[in-house]
Amino acid sequence: MDDDPADGHEYRIETRSIHAGQHPDEETGALMTPIHANSTYEQDAPGEHRGYEYSRTGNPTRTDLEANLASLENAEYGRCFSSGMASINTVLNLLSAGDHVVTGNDVYGGTHRIFTQVYEEYDLEFSFVDMTDLSAIEDAFRDETELLWLETPTNPLMSIVDIEGAADIAHGHDALCAIDNTFATPYLQQPLDLGADVVSHSLTKYLGGHSDVVGGALVTNDEELDEQFGFYQNAVGATPGPFECFLVLRGTKTLPVRMDRHCENANVLAAWLEGHPDVDRVYYPGLESHPGHDIADEQMADFGGMLSFELDASLEEASAVVSNTDVFTLAESLGGVESLIEQPAPMTHAAIPREERLEAGLTDGLIRVSVGIEHADDLIADLEGAIYTALS
Repeated sequence: MDDDPADGHEYRIETRSIHAGQHPDEETGALMTPIHANSTYEQDAPGEHRGYEYSRTGNPTRTDLEANLASLENAEYGRCFSSGMASINTVLNLLSAGDHVVTGNDVYGGTHRIFTQVYEEYDLEFSFVDMTDLSAIEDAFRDETELLWLETPTNPLMSIVDIEGAADIAHGHDALCAIDNTFATPYLQQPLDLGADVVSHSLTKYLGGHSDVVGGALVTNDEELDEQFGFYQNAVGATPGPFECFLVLRGTKTLPVRMDRHCENANVLAAWLEGHPDVDRVYYPGLESHPGHDIADEQMADFGGMLSFELDASLEEASAVVSNTDVFTLAESLGGVESLIEQPAPMTHAAIPREERLEAGLTDGLIRVSVGIEHADDLIADLEGAIYTALS
């Protein structure tokens, strides 16, 4: 049916997050998508199967998740992978030796690592520029540039990139525009609607939402790109198992209500930190003082649950702050219902050489926070105590 919320994009995202890609099981009536724990499937005759032949190639639980994620991003096609890095790797599989990529100077450390320590070995070249400056993006393009890779908000400085303007530049050079939408989620931002060709997600984060699953995804409206992603998905084999897909489907059902609380808490916490005497700077696009606030206000439904703040402190002092919280957990990753805190320099961005890291603004005193859905007053009291203990 055209108005079935499990199909099309006619319904609002709060409804699609629960229903898209899913129907009660035809045989049993089970409401939740079954975990199809199969490695192989019966064929009616050699080469004649009923849609599935081997679970690396396709699995019914994965199919439902892919349809769900595509719907949330207003996309026609979705592919799931065993991690966010596997999805990024799949985009890079499109490139050939001699190709050039333009990307941000404060991308996630794992993205920086796969660019510089893996694919540069295969004769790909990467330019890391300030993505908030469209002229810098334009100037970085070469004849051999095939891909513009974006993050917005960026990790960990929460910089905001004008997606539509950046995509226009890429397309003007016949290059693909891909964006990591992990921080914003499709609930807050739909990059394909703004001109991006491909959206990447770490399903480990907000889409899973409970710190109990690792996964990745790519969505697109381009059928040819989707076929290429499907080829590499099958050929390389970095696919999620059915249980992981089930967990993410469970997570997407509550994505809207969780994100509303993440954003509410982050706005409160950012405002408090901005007035703290020991905090030099707060990186959160919801603050009017943030240089990307106006663009974020235009292309995002809200400002997200991630923020960073900078202390006038040494590496050791900042380490003491993140090591002395009670409600916040010192851990990498983000996007779960619980609040996490980490220090990018020795943790998530340790793969970036120190001089390069400092040049990009990733100082020793920088602290990144994934704001959970606990009570905001408890989060403030916890941070206040940790800062006082470490710096007084």
